[in-house]
Amino acid sequence: MLIFPTMKRFLLPFFLFLLPGLFGLRAQDLYDSTRIAEIKIYFKQSNWQHILDSAKMSGSKDRLMATVFVDGKKFENVGVRYKGNSSFKNPRSKGHKKLPFNLKADYRIKDQTFPGGYETIKLSNVFQDPSFLREILSYEIAREYMPASRCNFAKVWVNDEYFGLYNNTQAVDDVFLKQHFGTKKNTCIKCDPEYEVIRKKDFSACPKGDKASLMYMGDDPYCYEGWYELESKSEKGWIELIDLIKLLNSKPEEIETAMNVDAVLWMHAFNNVVVNLDSYTGRLSHNYYLYRTPDSLFTPIVWDMNISLGGFRWDGEKAGELTNAELQKYSMFAHYKKRNPKRPLITNLLANPLYRKIYVGHCRTVVNDWLANGRWLERAKQVQTLIDEEVRNDPEKLYTYEGFKDNLKKSVSTGYSEAIGLEELFLARTQYLSKHPLFNGTNPEVLEVKHEKISGGIRIKTRVQNAENVYLVFRKNEKHPFTRVLMSVAEAQEWSYDIPDLKKCQYYIIAEGDRLAVCSPEKASYKCYSVKF
Repeated sequence: MLIFPTMKRFLLPFFLFLLPGLFGLRAQDLYDSTRIAEIKIYFKQSNWQHILDSAKMSGSKDRLMATVFVDGKKFENVGVRYKGNSSFKNPRSKGHKKLPFNLKADYRIKDQTFPGGYETIKLSNVFQDPSFLREILSYEIAREYMPASRCNFAKVWVNDEYFGLYNNTQAVDDVFLKQHFGTKKNTCIKCDPEYEVIRKKDFSACPKGDKASLMYMGDDPYCYEGWYELESKSEKGWIELIDLIKLLNSKPEEIETAMNVDAVLWMHAFNNVVVNLDSYTGRLSHNYYLYRTPDSLFTPIVWDMNISLGGFRWDGEKAGELTNAELQKYSMFAHYKKRNPKRPLITNLLANPLYRKIYVGHCRTVVNDWLANGRWLERAKQVQTLIDEEVRNDPEKLYTYEGFKDNLKKSVSTGYSEAIGLEELFLARTQYLSKHPLFNGTNPEVLEVKHEKISGGIRIKTRVQNAENVYLVFRKNEKHPFTRVLMSVAEAQEWSYDIPDLKKCQYYIIAEGDRLAVCSPEKASYKCYSVKF
């Protein structure tokens, strides 16, 4: 039988799709948000809780071997440890069994992976979130604008005792880095203080900083150890981090040579609009990674969303907790207004007028995509329906079933604070941000973007109205940093730029107005136009 090449490409994946079903082995997506995974952990030691607890409290990252079943598939010699800071210590102090776990498939068996090729499973106990919705919603929103983890839920048993419903969140590890950036080999920094390490060190000779805020604390890597964690193998990562921090604080006008500024602006916009203060923005200035991508620029990666969406009330500016009204009307320019030296990644970037306008445009995009149209609420209700019965039947949940139902609409006590109701937060915040003067008035609009081949290069053309300046931002491929150039006005609303000596590139447009800047594609630079001749 003759099969044409195009038909081969169709029949082979079709056959591979059918094959698992024919043998009853169709694999399930570990992070499919429409289903709940099942994870069973078996330890040989009856005192496994004491062993894991002792290791965690001592600051050790040693793991206890276990047999693990993920959706019925067996994995031997999986390394297990407790994870987290407040999500571990606070429930532990109250005698709760439901503590967060970190499972590593290849801890002893090289190249062993969980379904989907994942090396690590991170299970969170939904601490300080009676709604059970904050983590999954936050990651879904973030993934539209930046590389971010996938997330769903898992039912967890330990030695056949049911521990309840957990958040199941994709780790920022080698698999994640390879998936999003094509390589796992470059410098990766976890920006989350390890307080067990810090308590053992003497920082008296170091300049004072503020947690993982990227304040400059001298050239000695010792001063940064504990505040940051080097995830990659090479010690040169410390030097690269310090060089980045020094540039950010002393020559912020050159920061584009070391950092993906647009990715940072998206992170700030996301954190601000959804009021994710358990982040770089808030009092603890943590819960993000920095990865040096193939273009030699550091890119931020958000992490740990269990108290996003207003669940954390300390922003690092006000001495006490923010009220509900202060969360609802949280300023887009927090830290920047007072030029807070403890948040240089905000203050030094937003001091640049173009960066500030792009940031405002990104904030408006998040508001329009998720808040103004009620999309977040529709998704929240879908997730709540999916997990309702499992939350009701969770024997170890940290909060009541009634709290789970109520927290979608109104504030619920967590025993430490109050988790603001999601509707309570977002209905008021949508109104506040939608009426912001920087969002309204006459703003730029990109009407058309096109490219064409010219002799020896590429011509990019765009039609834009209400813009003061229009920029083309382009690169040859992911291994090259973007270059930003000012486009020329051919006639009213028509802008163009010729790129010599290129036959292919990725690009986007920035239209700068007097209040904000808009990008085309709107989610650039995470999404770009591509051209190849």
